[in-house]
Amino acid sequence: MTEATVPFRAGRERYASYRIPAVVATAKGTLLAFCEGRVKSASDYGHIDIVLKRSTDGGRTWGPLKAVASNGVQLAGNPAPVVLDTGRILLVHVRSAASASEDAILRGKVKDADGRRVWVRHSDDDGVTWSSPGEITRQVKKAGWRWYATTPGHALQLSTGRVVVPANHTLPPTGTDVGTEPRYNSGHCLISDDRGETWSLGYVDENTDGYINVNETTAAELPDGRVYFNTRNDSPSPGNRADAHSQDGGRTLHTPFRPQAGLDGPVCEGSLLQLRDPDVLLFSGPADAVARALMTIRASADNGTTWRPVHTVDGLPAAYSDLVRIDSSTVGLLYETGDFGAYERIVFRRVPVTRLT
Repeated sequence: MTEATVPFRAGRERYASYRIPAVVATAKGTLLAFCEGRVKSASDYGHIDIVLKRSTDGGRTWGPLKAVASNGVQLAGNPAPVVLDTGRILLVHVRSAASASEDAILRGKVKDADGRRVWVRHSDDDGVTWSSPGEITRQVKKAGWRWYATTPGHALQLSTGRVVVPANHTLPPTGTDVGTEPRYNSGHCLISDDRGETWSLGYVDENTDGYINVNETTAAELPDGRVYFNTRNDSPSPGNRADAHSQDGGRTLHTPFRPQAGLDGPVCEGSLLQLRDPDVLLFSGPADAVARALMTIRASADNGTTWRPVHTVDGLPAAYSDLVRIDSSTVGLLYETGDFGAYERIVFRRVPVTRLT
């Protein structure tokens, strides 16, 4: 059996709901589990903080809950943490007014000042304390974009030192459309070549053909140095996931996102993790064809071209997830699940590497 703990449970520790998990391992081996702490309800807008729990024993036990990014009684969400080669931990996230619902933003009914804006803060003491936040919206968000979200899940630092944060946005509608149509979903990534001091836009993938329209995206650096991006596709066809490769560290895509039929599942976020020794690419996400359920880890031995299931957690409802390498023999999975719904708790599960390879 794999070992499991529950760092976040809905209705406990001052928050009505916990969503959008992200997890990283620090240079000292501490696990940092982030998520959104939603104060009054499970709604995607309202008073939301980014909360954190730390584990110094590989996820077997967790320390006290701490809010590490807040926006008063407004929204701070979509945590995208990354551990740098210096040991510093960056936390990229978004902020908006509590009243700014996704529907209102998509329809253009929210002022820029109240809409989705991008911030970053850091920790130099293993996640114990955090710097004040700095806004980077003007560096990474084009005028006219409406919805905007980082990751969800962890970001990454490439072997070159570049930091890459997958993200998504929507375009303003044309004709008689109102902006909520899936075809306006688009993707991009944030890039920093100076360890988070300054930022710029990497690739931008936009089209309105209703075929592949990029949404929540995850990324991994492959053994050959390419960056592999895998995204949720909300358009009706040709499937719910798509992928793309970058040969220049996320600056551009070798080809636009294309269908990835090997990752069957519902419309939902997923997570990537590239293992080394052995070289195996992992993907986590629900595997039921239509429902957010059946959390499964799948593996690819050919850089994301083909996939096979290697570990199914259980048959329960399940939704968003994130993967982390704990040590040479163990992978960690932080994921949303529950007995009767996918958002009752966020579980951390230790999975032996031998089960995945």
